[in-house]
Amino acid sequence: MSRRIGFFVLAFGLVIGLFEGYSTLPLLENRSVSTALVDTDTTRLGRAISSAVAAHPGQSGLYPLPDSRDAFAARMLLARAAERSLDVQYYIWRKDRSGTLLFEALHAAAERGVRVRLLLDDNNTAGLDPTLAALDAHPNIEVRLFNPFVIRKPRLIGYLTDFSRLNRRMHNKSFTADNQATIIGGRNVGDEYFDAAEGTVFVDLDVMAVGPIVEDVSNDFDRYWASGSSYPVGLLLPPADPARLEQLASQASLVERDPAAAAYMAAIRQLPFVRELTEGRLALEWAPARMVSDDPAKALGRAESDELLPHQMNEIIGEPATDVELVSAYFVPTARVSNHSSAWRNAA
Repeated sequence: MSRRIGFFVLAFGLVIGLFEGYSTLPLLENRSVSTALVDTDTTRLGRAISSAVAAHPGQSGLYPLPDSRDAFAARMLLARAAERSLDVQYYIWRKDRSGTLLFEALHAAAERGVRVRLLLDDNNTAGLDPTLAALDAHPNIEVRLFNPFVIRKPRLIGYLTDFSRLNRRMHNKSFTADNQATIIGGRNVGDEYFDAAEGTVFVDLDVMAVGPIVEDVSNDFDRYWASGSSYPVGLLLPPADPARLEQLASQASLVERDPAAAAYMAAIRQLPFVRELTEGRLALEWAPARMVSDDPAKALGRAESDELLPHQMNEIIGEPATDVELVSAYFVPTARVSNHSSAWRNAA
């Protein structure tokens, strides 16, 4: 028995060693360079918000999206309203109804000349490789994967051979149109985030924002896009099937006609979100806003502690006098935080 176990361990070690030889990331020296577009004031979104932004110097306009279906519709409507650019960044993107519709929304925007940049964490892209390669093949779309798996299947091999790197993920989520309006918050892209899944659904919160905070979101997108962990899918995936984008459009059309997606389509038709925004009638709350985000160098183990979220949050909040209100699906206070003050204990 011991001899069999020893043989199994030896064979397993040889297999892992073999895969390690094929798990080296490609070089990034020829990766294209791009940044957020800044000359977008004359777009429909730019024209609509310029006077309101000017009337509230130093403040950003904020519009909460607590309703899950409204949050989905808002993304679809922003994608349809974009004229120059869409910068989209997510940790999870499901291959389901909402994911298919939003993929096709990006494709449709590219078809009318919008530059689309899509950055996804690679931890949850299993099964999406053909779609991502097809989108990336479009001349107006570039797709990058953050901290990618070199071995695409089975991905478990990647964790076994490169765990220290692949355990560092990007949870950032943003959807920015024309560098004028952005949706940030807790929702990933998937039916469970937009109240369309059977069984478990997630209650979360997004905020649509305009004004100075959008530039901060775009700058943060740019530093993740240009980071040493962001890889063009063309370096990782085989060439796309030219028919794949046509299939995506057909799948989206089927979803739109599916009775199970009726609530989605009704939300898109009924939500006056973008119309009110472009007509300057959307009821925004104007307030100073600041964005905080981990340095993407964290994924390479190179970020300093003062470049990470806890330090930045502490700089903003300081010592609370009465209470702190936080909305987060993942906030888990440590003993140090919980014991820091009664105010923090009440907030948690």
